[in-house]
Amino acid sequence: MSIMRHLRVYHALLAILVVLAYLTGEDNALHAWLGYGVAAIILLRLAWALTGVPQLGLMRFYPHFEGLHLKTAMAHPAISRTLLLGIAVCLITVSLTGIAMDRGATILAGAQRAAVTQDYQVLDGDSHDGDGDDSLIGEVHETVANLLILLVVTHVAYLLLFKRPVALFMLFFHTPSKKDGTP
Repeated sequence: MSIMRHLRVYHALLAILVVLAYLTGEDNALHAWLGYGVAAIILLRLAWALTGVPQLGLMRFYPHFEGLHLKTAMAHPAISRTLLLGIAVCLITVSLTGIAMDRGATILAGAQRAAVTQDYQVLDGDSHDGDGDDSLIGEVHETVANLLILLVVTHVAYLLLFKRPVALFMLFFHTPSKKDGTP
């Protein structure tokens, strides 16, 4: 399987986990487990970037503005890379703030459930210490999560409008043949 096909599977798994985590924001335990899954996928991606394969490098997230002109603006790679950078920063911020709010309670509760077969109430964001830090972190978490969804929708719309072959490939609607090449 080619690198781009592996990247497509990674992308789909990350997208599914992020959307499910966003939609389960009110279900603390499921939301937290999905959030930890997103964090694990991000760590996997960072480790994958260290392999040295150009398609997996982190420079793909850094926008280059050389050659950006009014005539080429909408299809220039700087737009796509800027959106990717924004999405990456939001994903990392949401993951870190979620982990900070949870403080490992979900993982500990899962370990306790495995050891003891009784129900365990997972701590929610309001019941930790009563300090203001959790509410501030919670607000940052929620605000950046909403920004993340806005950036993802913009990313998908941009790719569908201006980079359709890549969008269709990443959404599993088009698998290029050997003569087409891989996007």
